[in-house]
Amino acid sequence: MPIVAGPHNARMSTAPAPLAWDLFCRVIDNHGDLGVCWRLARALAALGDRVELVVDDASALAWMAPQGAPGVTLRRWDDPPHRPGDVVVEAFGCDPPPDFVQRMANAVRPPVWINLEYLSAEAYVERSHGLPSPQRNGLSKWFFYPGFNARTGGLIRDLELPDDATQAAARGWLVDRGWLASAEHTAVSLFCYDNPALAGLLAWLKVMAHERPTTLLATPGFAQRQVATLRDAGWTEPPGLTVVDLPWLNQIEFDRLLAGCELNLVRGEDSLVRAIWAGRPFVWQLYPQRDQAHHAKLEAFLAAADLPSDAQAWHRHWNGLTALAPSPGRPELGAWARSALTWRQQLAEGPELTSRLRDFVLARRNPRESP
Repeated sequence: MPIVAGPHNARMSTAPAPLAWDLFCRVIDNHGDLGVCWRLARALAALGDRVELVVDDASALAWMAPQGAPGVTLRRWDDPPHRPGDVVVEAFGCDPPPDFVQRMANAVRPPVWINLEYLSAEAYVERSHGLPSPQRNGLSKWFFYPGFNARTGGLIRDLELPDDATQAAARGWLVDRGWLASAEHTAVSLFCYDNPALAGLLAWLKVMAHERPTTLLATPGFAQRQVATLRDAGWTEPPGLTVVDLPWLNQIEFDRLLAGCELNLVRGEDSLVRAIWAGRPFVWQLYPQRDQAHHAKLEAFLAAADLPSDAQAWHRHWNGLTALAPSPGRPELGAWARSALTWRQQLAEGPELTSRLRDFVLARRNPRESP
């Protein structure tokens, strides 16, 4: 399955020898897990490694990564078990098939077994990152946590960070595609789960549109369906505000979308990291949980990000922590953007997940030769 990989950050480590990775992923419902796994597979392959990506539902790759990637081989979850490589990564505790795990245990040199966990700024991440979990078959499973500081696994950074010229080019791309009427208009992207706060967002954008024409770029799925529902209930676009339904975008195009917008509303894990690297103001919607555990996760994130007060207010409202929308005044996107750039620079100077994961594996395969 051929693929075009994006540019990679020069800070990534260079391996002494290629590694063979087995990366297991189960698609739960919204394709975010697959998005993270595809980016990791592509980044590892760009370093010269070989990656077998084993997925139970790879259908989203038809639009997410239609050209594939050199060095990445796609396998179905129910394919006959193949010979394990040097490293086995189970994404988000998905548990590889039992017959494959048995092959791991029977190997002359068992692979390093990694459980790649979800991204969070909560305190338990630092406590749990890098710990082993001994298994009954004699193997150990190592917990690897992405995170926002040097005591975690860091973030995937498989692209050059957009600068002013890149962002201007991205805005020109939006205009060329017919999604933005003019590069002088305000562009806002919407990628969300089902969210009752959408009406408050539209009221906010109405205020923004009074001062400058504004376009809301709605992604397929929840975003477009909710806008359509509001229209059916009688909502109409106010003067100066336009809503555009986007097609499915591949990962490279999605990154370009975020770079070209003044404000990005993102969801889940993969698009949050891309919004951070875009260096633009953003509002993150966490995956909602019935026990409201995502509320504590959001507060930990806001403490780590040190966002301006209006940004924090919108995060809390967008995630259901506050019922009333923040006052729909003109947002200080300039101050918000400066904050986003400052935090992005701090994170860019910290650990990069792909190289840190690779070094972690090498330390457990070759203790005397590891970096």
